[in-house]
Amino acid sequence: MDVKRFLTGDAGPVPSHQPKRRHAKSFLVIGILLCVALFHLQSFPTTRLSFHPGQCHAPPLSYAGERISWEVCGDLSGRPLECSTIDVPMDQFSAENSGNKTFSIPLIRSRGNNATQNLLLNPGGPGGSGVNFMYRLGDRLRTIVGEEFHLLSFDPRGINGSKPSATCYPDKEARRALSPVRDGKVIEDSPELYAWSQNFVKSCADTMGEHGKYINTPQTAADMNSILHAVGQDGMVYWGFSYGTILGQTYAGIFPERSRRVIIDGVANQFDWYEGLLDAEVMVDTENVFDGFIDECVKASENCTLASLATSKTDLLAKIMALAASLDEQPQSVYVNNSVYGLLTYQKLMYDAIFPALYKPVNWYTLADNLVKWLQGNATEAFLAYSGVPWDVASDAERVVTFNDGASGADHWPQDRQALLEMLLPFMNQSIFSPAEYAGYYSKQKWIIPKTHDYVPRKGVKTAHPLLILSTTYDPVCPLVSARSANTAFEGSQIVEVKGYGHCSLAIPSTCIAKHVRAFLTNGTLPEKYTQCESDGPYFIKPEEDGKVVALKHFDDEEERAIHLAQLQLARDWTLPRWSQV
Repeated sequence: MDVKRFLTGDAGPVPSHQPKRRHAKSFLVIGILLCVALFHLQSFPTTRLSFHPGQCHAPPLSYAGERISWEVCGDLSGRPLECSTIDVPMDQFSAENSGNKTFSIPLIRSRGNNATQNLLLNPGGPGGSGVNFMYRLGDRLRTIVGEEFHLLSFDPRGINGSKPSATCYPDKEARRALSPVRDGKVIEDSPELYAWSQNFVKSCADTMGEHGKYINTPQTAADMNSILHAVGQDGMVYWGFSYGTILGQTYAGIFPERSRRVIIDGVANQFDWYEGLLDAEVMVDTENVFDGFIDECVKASENCTLASLATSKTDLLAKIMALAASLDEQPQSVYVNNSVYGLLTYQKLMYDAIFPALYKPVNWYTLADNLVKWLQGNATEAFLAYSGVPWDVASDAERVVTFNDGASGADHWPQDRQALLEMLLPFMNQSIFSPAEYAGYYSKQKWIIPKTHDYVPRKGVKTAHPLLILSTTYDPVCPLVSARSANTAFEGSQIVEVKGYGHCSLAIPSTCIAKHVRAFLTNGTLPEKYTQCESDGPYFIKPEEDGKVVALKHFDDEEERAIHLAQLQLARDWTLPRWSQV
């Protein structure tokens, strides 16, 4: 099938104003250089990147077949990035509800040298910024995808640069004053969390007003059609990670006839997401990944410093859990100086140190190094490493989108605290990591923003072209069983499994998986049956002191080597938006 027919023609950039050609070109080059310089001089926080049209003064760029113009907003390895913004109806499914109310959707694009179509990207969350994602990782993804696609990402409605915002506080000061709540212990903290959540959900409704009702995944799926309309593209070409698989499945479910190339990577169960109370699948393999960390450490021997403390996998696990038990009984104080001190607790060890590292095996070496020092009595490095916020969460969008999508509020949940606690206790006991996802259920129970969508997932969906489904063998929060659920939902779809640990295929390098991605996007090629790919290289590798990555194996083909290095950089640099069912 020829994918080029999905798009209108692309004749290259056309300046929005038409002065003499040599002057337009001169000013454009100068403008780009000034804009790139401005971009590099700015200091960015890692979670709030956004582009403000007008900050660069190069002439706007427009392209044949598109309905919007773009401005240069930085570069990736010398390749210009271009940004734009579109406005979408507050309610994509009802012009009457929307009136003149809108959301702004920031767009960012890296143009491919041979591209005639746009590949839309979503990094996950909910709450992950596509603009941030492109600034950080677009050049690595470019190496994997190739030059046949423009890489286009966006901030979903309510997130990062999109306005109005998905937020439950009027300002930063209110958030600092009102957001703290004790939620680390399932039983002991239940009364406080129950009371706090009743205020929190009211604040969400009051702060967001009418717009808050329409910050949900089906609306974002429809927004992606508005993006396609803006760039003159008919068929959806998409790669979504983690929560981005919920968005991808939702899009394919609502708009199957436009779903021409859809990749879902690190798959969540859409049936549980929309219809379930407690997500029974989310932590099916979490302890298997933790077990893999221990097992691979012992196998790595001297390459994993933690292995020196034990004679077997069982012995090593026992030492870590003994540390956890001691911290649960008595938190550990750490004093560095009069402005840096605090406590190391059970929650710090299990939920802020170990749990996030399960997402990214590239962090296992550092985790092991910190744990061995901690177990030997030097807790300072662990305190410095794990005292911050371990997740890329920029707003309240995670809970807003999740609760607006799913079975939330009094129609679905008992409203007294004890009844909820009795529901939660068996679920919390499924995994030692389940309490990391505990706090949100109280807000889901009390959620008062009404559900405004009627999307119900179904099985047997026939899309314009079958989906490609990617998963690791053991994903800590989006298990392989959820990928199998998507496989049954979409006719003709195929799973490619990377044999290994981590969240999404980008967590571990595999040139095999990269070949499947490129073949699918370029030619629509799917494997004939369920396929497994090997990972390229060991798990425990000491980071280079200069921060560079080095190939883990020899490649005769230079392009394969470049893809391998890009995958290593992605595995290292990808700051994952936190995945959560609640």
